[in-house]
Amino acid sequence: MARIHNGGRGGMHDGSGRITVQNLSKQFGPVNAVQNLSFTVEPGSVTGFLGPNGAGKTTTLRMLLGLVTPSAGTATINGRPHSQLGNPARVVGSVLENEGFHPSRTARNHLRVYAAAIGMPDQRVEEVLGLVGLSPAADRKAGGFSLGMRQRLALATALLGNPQVLVLDEPANGLDPEGILWLRNFLRAYAREGRSVLVSSHLLNEVEQTIDQVVIISQGMTRYYGSLDQLKKSRQSRVLVQPADVSVLVTALQEAGFTQVSPTPDGRVAVVGATVRQIGDLAAKAGTALYGMQEEHADLEHLFFQLTSSQFSGYPQQGPPPGYQQPYQQGPPPGYQQPGYQQPGQPPYQQGPPPGQQNGWGGQG
Repeated sequence: MARIHNGGRGGMHDGSGRITVQNLSKQFGPVNAVQNLSFTVEPGSVTGFLGPNGAGKTTTLRMLLGLVTPSAGTATINGRPHSQLGNPARVVGSVLENEGFHPSRTARNHLRVYAAAIGMPDQRVEEVLGLVGLSPAADRKAGGFSLGMRQRLALATALLGNPQVLVLDEPANGLDPEGILWLRNFLRAYAREGRSVLVSSHLLNEVEQTIDQVVIISQGMTRYYGSLDQLKKSRQSRVLVQPADVSVLVTALQEAGFTQVSPTPDGRVAVVGATVRQIGDLAAKAGTALYGMQEEHADLEHLFFQLTSSQFSGYPQQGPPPGYQQPYQQGPPPGYQQPGYQQPGQPPYQQGPPPGQQNGWGGQG
């Protein structure tokens, strides 16, 4: 539901638009939902907040928006807790779920109710309907809206106060491809105006095309926080090779100084740090045939699995599932947060996803 609050005039803030989460923790009984989480969302950027189901994403957002009280640490917007922002809807707009609509109320009337609550004129209602592409459906009842239309209406509600900060949980859920492209362009344009956008998602490939900064969490702890470009550049590409004789090729590669060579579950050889041409030349000199080579580049999805896979208890003791391609065997990227429960000889960023896990997994966690 889009959270729009009407606050008093008290409570000054610094006006920066910066989100700061510092040493944030939340316990629900014996469960540590969030543990010592720290990151900053700078104005002018879209920050992706990523983690598997149950990682603590939604709990963190609810603490940021004043809906859950932290057990320790702070979550502030403009240097103040949400409860001290004065009129919060003019500072931060948020969408945590999209079911908070009276089914018999039209989109326009829904927005007018919220606009009146925060002191915005009806003209702003027409503006946000246009911003999210709902003007043609303004007089339709929300109960007949598709999931994608409800997402747009929730976003319109969050935008009523023309906030400098947007906090969105799974905003692309239910949107068709055209809607996803629209959302991506809208969020990037909104950030370019000097505003801050924090987007929680498990749609990794989609987020990769939208965000500038990324916060990756698992088990309620930060695994990576920093620039998406820096994270991707820290990972070298690798080449998957199908040789006639594995041992001959591996020996030739090692003698040439390529030491990051490892077998894959499907019988190929993964080589990091060598080009397709270099591998082909070495194989020819060694007298072994190659039946195929495939170059793989690091993407956010591979990196996400590496950084979060040890959330799955028991998995590090097993090998990766059949057919899983072990990605990028180097050490952790810049910005990697040491989790403190590393298995002996098994850094947590080197395991694959749990058995049977599909890409694009997760949900609101």
